[in-house]
Amino acid sequence: MAVHPEITALLEQLAALRLPPLFSGPAPAARERIRAVVLGAQDPAALTPVGGVEDTVIPGPAGDVAVRVYRPDGAGPHPTVLFFHGGGWVVGDLDTHDEPARRICRDVGAVVVSVDYRMAPEAPFPAPYDDCLAATRHVAAHISDYGGDPDRLVVAGDSAGGNLAAAVAIACRDEGLPLAAQLLIYPACDLATEYPSYEENADGYFLTRDDTREAIARYTEGTADRTDPRISPLYTPDLGGLAPAVVAVAEYDPIRDDGVAYAKTLEKAGTPVILRRLDGLIHGFIGFTAASPAADAAMGGLCADLAGLLRTRH
Repeated sequence: MAVHPEITALLEQLAALRLPPLFSGPAPAARERIRAVVLGAQDPAALTPVGGVEDTVIPGPAGDVAVRVYRPDGAGPHPTVLFFHGGGWVVGDLDTHDEPARRICRDVGAVVVSVDYRMAPEAPFPAPYDDCLAATRHVAAHISDYGGDPDRLVVAGDSAGGNLAAAVAIACRDEGLPLAAQLLIYPACDLATEYPSYEENADGYFLTRDDTREAIARYTEGTADRTDPRISPLYTPDLGGLAPAVVAVAEYDPIRDDGVAYAKTLEKAGTPVILRRLDGLIHGFIGFTAASPAADAAMGGLCADLAGLLRTRH
């Protein structure tokens, strides 16, 4: 189907800003550009309300890692979601992904721990992965401190964060740390292959093919093998026995086919999968819910999928 009208209008507004490519130039400048676009479009009064928000830190492999903890209304224990933001392992932070974290907190009724992991190029692979895995281990070990239910621990993320969530889910299985579910939103799970959607959606839909190539290059700088399963979860020898997954892909996204391939490989290995292809939407749609009813509905549907998986564990 065609791109949803509100998304088309948003793309036109972004084009009018004549911004440089997403990851071009020094990383700090790229981060500030994204922050300016995202936060400039937000209405603080319209943010999804939650029971409480707390900024704190948890111990990481290279020092403290900043996290933002969102708590739902009502008495616990609640499901607990480790959320890893997107941004090509280069941009994005707790603020740019504040609204998606709030939405998961409210709609799923979950404590959400949003993780401000180290990023490339200053800290390429394995630093982001190491921070996200350390955060998951820490929250699991202190789940009662967060008001969480040890039987309903989840990893989630979008784009690069979806990559990190998928990789962490595999590590948790291998370590015997049980997860109840994983939510992977337009995840990058095969950094070694360019699928047909790379060319089909190369330009004009916010994230471009060249942006994707640049992000992968920065994340994997100094790494000889992009098929390392911690980088590309698709190459994990055995994807069976993982937590049930909700995998979402957007029709107009260079990495759409990447996410589909991962979902199909999970399913073939016997891991339960809900694959949602969101037609008419683009990469990054969870950040556009205020501007697009279709994006808003898609985010609501993914939260409902996750809540449904968690009800089977309660």
